[in-house]
Amino acid sequence: MAPEIDLPGPVSLIDNTKGQLVVNPEALKILSAITQPVVVVAIVGLYRTGKSYLMNKLAGKKNGFSLGSTVRSHTKGIWMWCVPHPKKPEHTLVLLDTEGLGDIEKGDNENDSWIFALAVLLSSTFVYNSMGTINQQAMDQLHYVTELTHRIRSKSSPDENENEDSADFVSFFPDFVWTLRDFSLDLEADGQPITADEYLTYSLKLKQGTSEKDKTFNLPRLCIRKYFPKKKCFVFDRPVHRKKLAQLEKLHDEELDPEFVQQVADFCSYIFSNSKTKTLSGGIKVNGPRLESLVLTYIDAISSGDLPCMENTILALAQIENSVAVQKAIAHYDQQMGQKVQLPTETLQELLDLHRDSEREATEVFMKNSFKDVDHLFQKKLAVQLVKKRDDFCKQNQEASSDRCSALLQDIFSPLEEEVKMGIYSKPGGYCLFIQKLQDLKKKYHEEPRKGIQAEEILQTYLKSKESVTDAILQTDKILTKKEKEIEVEHAKAESAQASAKMVEEMQIKYQQMMEEKEKSYQEHVKQLTEKIERERAQLLEEQERTLTSKLQEQARLLKERCQGESTQLQNEIQKLQKTLGKKNKRYMSRKLKI
Repeated sequence: MAPEIDLPGPVSLIDNTKGQLVVNPEALKILSAITQPVVVVAIVGLYRTGKSYLMNKLAGKKNGFSLGSTVRSHTKGIWMWCVPHPKKPEHTLVLLDTEGLGDIEKGDNENDSWIFALAVLLSSTFVYNSMGTINQQAMDQLHYVTELTHRIRSKSSPDENENEDSADFVSFFPDFVWTLRDFSLDLEADGQPITADEYLTYSLKLKQGTSEKDKTFNLPRLCIRKYFPKKKCFVFDRPVHRKKLAQLEKLHDEELDPEFVQQVADFCSYIFSNSKTKTLSGGIKVNGPRLESLVLTYIDAISSGDLPCMENTILALAQIENSVAVQKAIAHYDQQMGQKVQLPTETLQELLDLHRDSEREATEVFMKNSFKDVDHLFQKKLAVQLVKKRDDFCKQNQEASSDRCSALLQDIFSPLEEEVKMGIYSKPGGYCLFIQKLQDLKKKYHEEPRKGIQAEEILQTYLKSKESVTDAILQTDKILTKKEKEIEVEHAKAESAQASAKMVEEMQIKYQQMMEEKEKSYQEHVKQLTEKIERERAQLLEEQERTLTSKLQEQARLLKERCQGESTQLQNEIQKLQKTLGKKNKRYMSRKLKI
């Protein structure tokens, strides 16, 4: 969110000193800090017509812009008051109160014309304040509008005689609001009530005719109709009795005419709701710095005797903002590269990839902050600067890699150089030892991280610088005596034979160990097999015993059942025999009795 600017009071924007219009640096400093879009409302009118009172109301204050209380003009030049917009968030309302036109003490119509033209050029809503009704006198006093084409150019044309179309002015002219103070008439036309806007439209009707008088009558009306397509009118009753006007800024609303209070409220509400953001041709929204550039460009043109030209103004503004956009893009690129790049990079491609990402983001920053970059001139300038930045980084990367590698070589190879100085390799076989140590150190060097793109080149340069040392060690090795070499060979053979004998012994020990291990394995296998057979035999006997027991139990059961059956049969036969004996005994006893 952009910070709001809320000035405690108005400041002079353009001073009118001895007929010369001069910009106030303090006011420009204030504008440069406003990053929000601005809605610019400027008020112009004859001196002592109450312009400042309306502007104080728009600022939401009872006082601020000087009202004055005499027939002398109080406001000199153009004064500015920046406040937060009450109805448009993230917008700043810039109020411009202008020096009263037609001041008899000043007696300088040229100066008044420029004040009028500047108010039109700088504002998005232009308020013309006058007293009484819209009559021919009021129109005559508004002659400044007829001079606008002599004060302002829309295009930078080489043909001074070329007439510019009113449509060119309409594209950048503000909305027009006419405020009529101390209005005493009834708003009627042909006996019917009309609105203030209809009254303005009626007052701007043209006369049919071609006489000089008709042309004089029509000219200001025609200019207002052509240059300001959007028009609005407000009428205000007299706020208080004339004698109290000097204390107007001290009076409360309750002490003012209620109609006047309501009319002022309606005026403020309209300005707050309908005044547009200051916009240049092409839809370029104006913020504080852009308004600052407009002020400087217009005043410079007036001071040099030229006419303010909208086309040149926009080009000048584009020059300023596109230059700033390039600076912002470069600053973003530097920030991103500073955060992402750690020199030296392992490869050149790594650096180029980081550059490409930062370059893309920088271009996006430029596109966001630039406008009207004709023929992509500033974008091309940005591209040239980014290429230079890339080349600088490549150079820095190369230097950083060289420094890093040189330091590594010094750290890794300095012990070897000391050993060479001590003559450690000046002996038979010293060359081989030296080469082996050299290879080990090269391997250690290669294993070090982040050496950068100069790693191999710096190493080869170093090794080349040490070739004379290597050759000297080799020559020393070659001049060793044959005997020393033979002793070395015999020693090598003895070491080889000893190594062979030791190897045979070790093989025999390994063979013995293997045989013992096989025997142990065999015995363990036999033991496990025997235990298995015993377990299986025990299981078989146990199974046979269970089977035999089962068979015996079955036979016993069958025998028991059989015995039980025979016993039953025997008892039955005994019972039959007993019955038979009983019967025979009865017959015997019967016979005995008979006898």
